Amino acid sequence: MPVFRRVRGMRDFLPEEAQIMKYVEGKARRVAQLYGYGEIITPVLESYELLAAKAGEEVRSRMYAFKDLGGRRVALRPEFTASVARLVATTLRNEPKPLRMFSVGSLYRYDEPQQGRFREFWQSNYELMGSSKPEADAEIIMLTNNLMKAAGLKNCVFRVGHVGVLRRILSQEKVEDKVQNRIMQLMDKKEYDDALELVEATGVSEKCLMALQKLVKVKGNKFSEVLNEMEELVEDYESAVDAVRNLREVLELVSESGERIDMMVEAGFARGLEYYTGMIFEPYVPEMNIALGGGGRYDKLIELFGGEPTPAVGVAHGIDRIMLAMQKQKATLKTKEEKTVAVIPIKEKLKGEALKISRMLRDADILVEVEVMGRKVAKALEDADRRKIDYAIIVGEREMREGAVVVRNLGEREQKTVKIERIVGQIKGQN
Repeated sequence: MPVFRRVRGMRDFLPEEAQIMKYVEGKARRVAQLYGYGEIITPVLESYELLAAKAGEEVRSRMYAFKDLGGRRVALRPEFTASVARLVATTLRNEPKPLRMFSVGSLYRYDEPQQGRFREFWQSNYELMGSSKPEADAEIIMLTNNLMKAAGLKNCVFRVGHVGVLRRILSQEKVEDKVQNRIMQLMDKKEYDDALELVEATGVSEKCLMALQKLVKVKGNKFSEVLNEMEELVEDYESAVDAVRNLREVLELVSESGERIDMMVEAGFARGLEYYTGMIFEPYVPEMNIALGGGGRYDKLIELFGGEPTPAVGVAHGIDRIMLAMQKQKATLKTKEEKTVAVIPIKEKLKGEALKISRMLRDADILVEVEVMGRKVAKALEDADRRKIDYAIIVGEREMREGAVVVRNLGEREQKTVKIERIVGQIKGQN
């Protein structure tokens, strides 16, 4: 018989890991509710043209793309934003703005598997569409910080920049968009020397080259000072100056909100996706050198997909990476304390009574497992104890004749006979 193995880059989540994933997902949903983001569900499979339109060459080359049986070229989604933009350009085009939308689910890229990077991965995604105001950008940053705190992460640092600073310099120097995209991809990988060589090869002015050489070295956590330096370096490029001032407005709003965020402003910061037009950011923790998420402003994507001109800003958080960060920081899951119960019938003929009692307990919102392996009581109790179940309810003939059962507290090794109608109160500590 063949032994079937997982496809490389895919994973199985056992109950404990699945619990952590659902915990983070729950926190992401709660943050969405707190900020007024309505959940939407979009297809895992989209047209290749939609997903490839502004994904960036790096992402395009790693998409799971194929022809379906109808001969259409399709792909598994490598990120959420294109799907949400399609929805806004079509079904939601006449809805009042702003639109605040939340998505969560799996995505697919043919990356080389390594720590924190898989070919199937999970993200929570937030999009705020219809506002060009800096307070919308500030909201997305604050929202992300709230999620990191809700997951129990500490010492997060936000890497922040503005793609408009670099792109507007290059545009004023008449560098083609296609070449700009390649330059930004190199900067995203921190290959600054190669990026600057490519800039020089386009024939830009000496003034431009010198400004970019200095800009890529400018960074710091005192954002006002860093932005002052950036503004001086781009003073000959009016639209780039506007970009710096826009970033200043966003970060000042975050600061004024009282949200405590450690921000590292980097003038040479870029992200691989081509659709960004303004502020961009990524959160990190000291224990990992990969981003826990990323986002920013993209004001032209909806229009590209046939919709009305719609400014937008969004962020995606890597649920897998947040889980890994929690593990590295030994963050604890702050879950509601719930008692668990095993119901064990002593004899075969008492199985129906065991199921009836289990139904009664579940109706009272108590977690219940019924013994279904036909084990003797001693073995069933041993198994329940091993799995850290709190209580065992032993259904015996003698007790049932009196309308009662034996309730055993597995932690304290104590047991007592309890009337069936009082079991719920006993488990919940109300008796």
